[in-house]
Amino acid sequence: MAPSLEEPSRPSSVLGQGTKLKGPVEMLPQQTYEPGYTVVDSHDQYEHDDLGPSFPNVHWEPLVEVPYRDKGLNGHPQFRNLLQSATDIFDYNPKIGTEIHGVNLAKLTDAQANDLARLIATRGVVFFRNQVGFDIEAQRKLGQYLGTLHKHATTSVPRKPGLEDVHVVYTDGTSKDQRAFFTPTFLWHSDVTYEIQPPSYTSLKLLSGPPRGGGGDTLWASQYAAYDSLSPSMQKYLEGLTALHSAEMQAEGSRALGRPVRRDPIITEHPLIRTHPVTGWKSLFFNTGFVTKIVGIPRTESDAIIRFLNEVIATTQELHVRFQWGKNDVAFWDNRICNHSASYGFAPHRRHAVRVACHAERPRFTGGKSQEEELSIRYGLPKINKDGSGQSNYND
Repeated sequence: MAPSLEEPSRPSSVLGQGTKLKGPVEMLPQQTYEPGYTVVDSHDQYEHDDLGPSFPNVHWEPLVEVPYRDKGLNGHPQFRNLLQSATDIFDYNPKIGTEIHGVNLAKLTDAQANDLARLIATRGVVFFRNQVGFDIEAQRKLGQYLGTLHKHATTSVPRKPGLEDVHVVYTDGTSKDQRAFFTPTFLWHSDVTYEIQPPSYTSLKLLSGPPRGGGGDTLWASQYAAYDSLSPSMQKYLEGLTALHSAEMQAEGSRALGRPVRRDPIITEHPLIRTHPVTGWKSLFFNTGFVTKIVGIPRTESDAIIRFLNEVIATTQELHVRFQWGKNDVAFWDNRICNHSASYGFAPHRRHAVRVACHAERPRFTGGKSQEEELSIRYGLPKINKDGSGQSNYND
């Protein structure tokens, strides 16, 4: 909520002349507002201390490939099971992001979970508000239905034992300001893409965060739309390339802070363009956080492609969606086809969230379709122009 925002008093001038009031008049306090300021909660009695961050000093064996069949393949094409209890559903923009009201994530049937997977695979990220009953066990149970849960090698896990497959996001008023350490474009990433089977369906629930207007938004970018933004020649070129995804920098950062690295860092080669098993759509599979080199081409060319793709993801507004969180809100995204980025500037508020992600298939490129082309045909939209050699006026 806005800081100290209260209902305005009703001035007497709004009453018609000669109006007679019955009973005592309750005068409402005047609105107060401080630009750029939001009230900070004290959290003296914090209900989620057991889900606070810890860094257990343990060592895990390397991951091995596990079977995976996408639950979205069993979903209804119109998501009818999921939406039968919905009171509202709307897209944030044509490319990415959908919000659903009236659905309780803690009580999904298998058929509804299948539809949810199919919807996330289609829309990239789906938002649910005020999911009070979706506690950490319900969050893990849904994640386990969708696949084998991922255990992160370096980031924090809850203090509560037995939750090593939960990733904790935690910042409070005592945390160090990290804005100077990263360029804004570098913050765009897909999670742990160096794994042999990087995650697919990923849920993040906000336990505590800044009030409305206090910052801490998260942004997502569609890699379907990133692929579709490229020229046919560039698409064809990238379809024949692979990239190296490295865990080394993440591990080095943890060691520098004196934190354990629970699994040895790896470097994995993945296709630069992948095909989604549910939609059949092609997407870029790239992020500047973990991709270090493009395989089989000169380093100068590789660095140029990395810079170019990073610019496409970070600056193409039509493939972005931005979500303003509220307490108990949940974002559910497909890590195969989305990059995401946190945003700074919310200090000194506490921001505490828990994330659960399941392993997907090993990334593969098997041909396929373009999201933009398929939807243009389905809805009769104008043909996309990719010839930038002409001249036009900019319209904002």
